[in-house]
Amino acid sequence: MQKDKFYRDIENVRHPNETLVKTHCSYCGMQCGMNLRVDKSTNKIIGVEPRYDWPVTLGKMCPKGVTAYQQTNHDDRILKPLIRDDASLKGTQEGFREASWDEAYDLIAKKFGELQADYGKDSLSVFSGVSMTNEKCYLTGKFARVAMGTRYIDYNGRFCMSSAAGGFLRTFGVDRGSTLPWTDVHETDCLFIAGSNTAECHPTSMFRVWAVQERGGYLIVADPRETPVARRADVHLDLRPGTDLALANGILHLLIKNGYTDEEFIEKHTNGIEETKELVKDFTPENTSAITGVAVEKIERAAEIYGKAPNAIVMFARGIEQQHKGVDNVSAYTNMALVTGKIGRPKAGVATFTGQGNGQGGREHGQKSDLLPGYRKITDPEAVKYVSKVWGIEPEEMPKPGISAYEMFEQMNEKTIRGLYLLCSNPAVSAPNLNVVRKALKNLDFMVCSDFFLSESAEYADVILPSVTWSEDEGTTTNLEGRIIKINKAQEPIGESKPDWQIQVELAERLGKGKHFSHLKTAKDVAEEFRLASKGGNADYYGATWDKIDEQDGVFWPCKDKEDKGTPHMFLDKKFYHPDGKAKICALPYRAPAEEPNVKYPLRLTTGRVVYHYLSGNQTRRIKFLKDMCPDPYVEVHPTTAGTYNIEHDEIVQLFTRRGKASYKVKITEAIREDTVFVPYHFGHDESINLLTIAALDPISKMPEYKACAAQIEKLESGKVL
Repeated sequence: MQKDKFYRDIENVRHPNETLVKTHCSYCGMQCGMNLRVDKSTNKIIGVEPRYDWPVTLGKMCPKGVTAYQQTNHDDRILKPLIRDDASLKGTQEGFREASWDEAYDLIAKKFGELQADYGKDSLSVFSGVSMTNEKCYLTGKFARVAMGTRYIDYNGRFCMSSAAGGFLRTFGVDRGSTLPWTDVHETDCLFIAGSNTAECHPTSMFRVWAVQERGGYLIVADPRETPVARRADVHLDLRPGTDLALANGILHLLIKNGYTDEEFIEKHTNGIEETKELVKDFTPENTSAITGVAVEKIERAAEIYGKAPNAIVMFARGIEQQHKGVDNVSAYTNMALVTGKIGRPKAGVATFTGQGNGQGGREHGQKSDLLPGYRKITDPEAVKYVSKVWGIEPEEMPKPGISAYEMFEQMNEKTIRGLYLLCSNPAVSAPNLNVVRKALKNLDFMVCSDFFLSESAEYADVILPSVTWSEDEGTTTNLEGRIIKINKAQEPIGESKPDWQIQVELAERLGKGKHFSHLKTAKDVAEEFRLASKGGNADYYGATWDKIDEQDGVFWPCKDKEDKGTPHMFLDKKFYHPDGKAKICALPYRAPAEEPNVKYPLRLTTGRVVYHYLSGNQTRRIKFLKDMCPDPYVEVHPTTAGTYNIEHDEIVQLFTRRGKASYKVKITEAIREDTVFVPYHFGHDESINLLTIAALDPISKMPEYKACAAQIEKLESGKVL
């Protein structure tokens, strides 16, 4: 009744030339369903409506989603190629002039050619992102390796999802971010959420979280901050930043000790239990409490609730993943599901909250330094042989594996890498230890940036190519469940902007590799080649045609052929992807954060999101409503800590670490530990908290440790209360 009234009201206010385009949000991995309202007479998007028929979010949208359409026709859009003639102005917005596409392409081809002639193929690099469609992500990998011929390609998921990928691969032999569909979440008996500020980062999932408690189920949250979801939790495990591995081992200790294990499942379907039992013997509640700072009774209660629950889902996000032991954290929390047998069936399993819209699909099809389409390893000769055939090259022409994102910036400072093609990412804000990264960008001989806004990273470019927003193109993305969905075009590109796949096809022609790209005339052409390239890989999308995606409201991979309807639940047959078909229970010794507090740096700094902004803020800081709601960064400080430093609410203080310093206004709150401070990471230039974060890398995923480093607050003599 209420929904019918809503639609009647909407019909009464529709624009006379209005049409609706069914699509999905451009932001996080929820990929909320929406209808874009388009004025056909002007080819302009004029508004948005929620889609109640989208099974994941059922009409829910967040503040970012309801304003996302405003980026498409924003006054800040780059509408023509820009060229900077004076390299001394790099790092500023000055010195750019408008140019034709031909002039921009000719300059890029000339400079790239000169660098490779002088310094070799690998003097060039590509750094990309996963807020693009699967088709664009796929083609970027092909473009780097075929058109540019370089081994140096990586992507911003290295700073986001790479630890989840590493943990899932080690534990299950396959990396899909959720072992079950999101429509199971509200039907489980216990949610154990670790390192996720879910209510702000994935707010449209919260109706399912609250439904678990409303049905009589339980909610356990592990987080240093008392976030909105932690405030409602039955148990809030308020651990010190960077100590998740000890907490997970401590929970595992109690699950084993108190008889909550599924011995039949362990024996038939896992390896590694004996080594793990031996290792976690030392993680008694008392020892675990001493490391984590969590009260013994909370640890015991959490283990009891999870252990007794008939069904349970372990869910996590960047809080546990963005550490120099992020892969171990993921495997450790996944151990909980394996020892209790709560996986491979409906309403039970593990899932990660994907930060970027295509964080799942974008890491599967060739943007990672060591991967080819279908999640094939570039070190596998058979994988190279297959993909080379699809691409029309000889296997020996395939470049070798590259290196991770932050390592590429180090190589730019060493002058091993001299050129960069950057698209769909803003590392001058999002990378750790930004003084090093910004120096690297400035140190490049030649840099190309493809974007629709002039980001902080684009300020270092020699050429900027105007790309389109998500609503001006079509393709597929893969949401946080592993469900492949369709993004539909709502309006024609404005100005002279072009989709990134088209830019790459045209640029490949200038680089002398047009024969490998010229057949790709439309986004659907790219999709057909991409499906073929993924065929037979672990992430097999071959059966996920655009028609099937529309018919089913999404298709879960793997989907191997036209009869296959996809795989919403993983491991129902209890067959994992390791050669013996078993999952790996991992014995994981505790490692402390790379930096522990000391006398000079006595506090623990952690970072994260707010509900009004997305990633580096390049998009959301331009939307007036979102900017008004959160105009500036701030540092959260506990009242006791504020008293120690004699600082007041809204006072400006200086926060510093071994790497840098920045000034923030103080937000005094009891919703944080006394030994911890928190700063959101969506802000650029001198306000970026990543000037202070540490680039300690996980040895497997190469994820930097954004979530924990040693810090200090300094009260400024000239500080003032705003």
